[in-house]
Amino acid sequence: MNQCKVMKDGYLEKRSNGLLQLWKKKRCVLSEDGLRLYDCKGESSKEMRFEQMTTLDCVEYKRGLVYFTIVMNGGKEIDFRCQQEGTAWNAEIALALVRFKNHVAVQTGRNRHLSHLGSCGEGDVEL
Repeated sequence: MNQCKVMKDGYLEKRSNGLLQLWKKKRCVLSEDGLRLYDCKGESSKEMRFEQMTTLDCVEYKRGLVYFTIVMNGGKEIDFRCQQEGTAWNAEIALALVRFKNHVAVQTGRNRHLSHLGSCGEGDVEL
């Protein structure tokens, strides 16, 4: 996610995978390519690229918090929560994911069209 435009920077809480499933505060940076999570000290990070995400699900609002789940390719679910103020993280991530998937679909369609033109010989010039 280097050199990508930062769309949102702030804090989310991520539910741990451990037995107790504790909520851990993470600094998060949303960019055009995905979401990067930093530990509290900012020393280590985890990258969640949009190409690895399937969807954003399970949005709930409880006691001033927004709870949501990011579903990764392969079905892995990662739970988050944040304060319910302003434009919530879930909305920003969902919109960025849709933009990314639309861009990929347009590129795929364009590549198929160009490939089809090349195989039909329409791009050939006869002298």
